[in-house]
Amino acid sequence: MLRLEKRPNPSKFWLYGTPVVAVILTMVFGGLLFAAMGTNPIEVIRTIFWDPIFGEFAFYLRGQLLVKAGPLILIAIGLALGFKAGIWNIGAEGQYIMGAICGAAVGLAVYPTESRWIFPAMVLAGAFGGWAWAMIPAILKTRFNTNEILVSLMLVYVAQTILAKASTGFLKNPEGMGFPGSRNFSSYPAAANPEFWPGSGIHWGVVVALGVALVAWVLLARHIIGFQIKLSGQAPRAARFHGVNPNRLVVLCMGISGGLAGLAGLFEVTGPAGQITIDFNVGYGFTAIIVAFLGRLHPIGIIFAGILMALTYVGGEMASTNLGLPSAAIQVFQGMLLFFLLGVDVLTNYRIRTVLGGK
Repeated sequence: MLRLEKRPNPSKFWLYGTPVVAVILTMVFGGLLFAAMGTNPIEVIRTIFWDPIFGEFAFYLRGQLLVKAGPLILIAIGLALGFKAGIWNIGAEGQYIMGAICGAAVGLAVYPTESRWIFPAMVLAGAFGGWAWAMIPAILKTRFNTNEILVSLMLVYVAQTILAKASTGFLKNPEGMGFPGSRNFSSYPAAANPEFWPGSGIHWGVVVALGVALVAWVLLARHIIGFQIKLSGQAPRAARFHGVNPNRLVVLCMGISGGLAGLAGLFEVTGPAGQITIDFNVGYGFTAIIVAFLGRLHPIGIIFAGILMALTYVGGEMASTNLGLPSAAIQVFQGMLLFFLLGVDVLTNYRIRTVLGGK
């Protein structure tokens, strides 16, 4: 029989090999799923992972990869800081929504004023909206010892309700002939976040995401706060002995992750999405959890993981359009990636042993 045996030290091979094995297993079992649905699995896998980079329309789709990867990287960086400290913010989707609403509200409040300060003010408001929403579970955690996982997750549904109210009520376009949704920011230059070069996919959200990844890498590698974050996650008792205030760390990590999620929402609503709508949220906050773990909670790894997940978005849309796959199948495929990542990750700290005679 087989038995798991704890390793004396974590395996460096499996630490970095786990994401690769997880991607391969996802392709294999995802292919079986697609085959069971009556679709050529090789064609589907090629459409998802190959065509957006090297296919016929790659010149356009490569830009879309950056459009999709930007918010995933930005949110995942914030989540990774908390996860490293053992602080589990699962409600980034709600913080993403509230950042978009707060940022959009500032811009729409002064419409149609043209000023170069409008967009920076919206950026600050977006970050504040995400930060404030993350402070609710943070304060409840530090004051009443509530579970930040449950509180942050439940607040996602509250944020979705506020989003629906904003789309049909206080942010609704008065010139929209009764249709839900805010004004489109693409026709409001002072508040728009367009691509720097058409078709490149590079807008302020992508630039900020890469900049934040660099800052996070320096923070974790060179700064005392990064040391405290890593120490708190690896040895909480040692961290307290070292003088780390756990409540202060909860507020700090939740605030950073909420603020970055709010920024992602602001850049998305003023750029690719263009407006506040009922279905504005597309699951970036939840998918960013996969990106954070796939990137091994390392800022540079998260960049590559964000691009990989963006491939499943862009390639998945191509597979749905060209091959007739339902979008739910693509979501299951994305979920498989997290499932196998967490499953194979066991081998980092445990090895499989064969026990003869059941002993």
